[in-house]
Parts: sequence; structure tokens; C-alpha cells
Amino acid sequence: VQLQASGGGLVQPGGSLRLSCLVSRSISNVHMGWYRQAPGKQRELVAAITSGGRTNYEDSVKGRFTISRDNAKNTVYLQMNSLKAENTAVYYCNAVRSVVLLLSGPLEPWGHGTQVTVSS
Repeated sequence: VQLQASGGGLVQPGGSLRLSCLVSRSISNVHMGWYRQAPGKQRELVAAITSGGRTNYEDSVKGRFTISRDNAKNTVYLQMNSLKAENTAVYYCNAVRSVVLLLSGPLEPWGHGTQVTVSS
């Protein structure tokens, strides 16, 4: 399975970005998630979506980030609004074991992430 994240870039605080993750196989029966890894920190799950569309978010991104999926396109999205400097990280997608973030974990080998830099 290949996981190809895209859509990152440099954005000012308060701005928005939409990340996409194209998966090389069907995702219709798979829970999916977005992870981030900030410099010097561990990779962490920030948003997850069940195969049925139920979502869950890490507390710091609730109300600002929205995860969605298009099963027909084998693609998962992360809409990020009101971005803050602390959101600067490399973002990765993966299939996940659970949408309960603390109980979850990645199921596939990691693909390339996409860099998000929030700076004025």
C-alpha cells in the first residue's frame, strides 16, 4: 500500500490549508487518520475517521480541523483552518486501528508526509 500525502506549504497564522492523502488501494472498509510530527517530537494522531464517517480529533485541533474521506477516490482529506505556529509539522496519513486516538495506531508502512509551516 502506498500513502501519498500532499497539500502542505507555508501559511500565515490564521490561514488555512487542505491536505489530501491518496491511497493506492480501496479505503472503503478502513478507518483512516492524519498524524503530525513536529520537530523533536513523536508522531501523534490528530484526527481519525471511521469507515462509516464518524470522526474524532485531538483536543488542540477540535473546531479547527476537519477530516473527511472520498472512498470513490481512495482519498482522505484534512481541512485545517485558523492555523497556529504550533501546528507546524510534517503531516502523514495512514490506516488506523481505531478512531479512539489513545487506543489507535498505524496499520501500514509510512508514506511520505507533507510539510506544513505556519509562520508570519
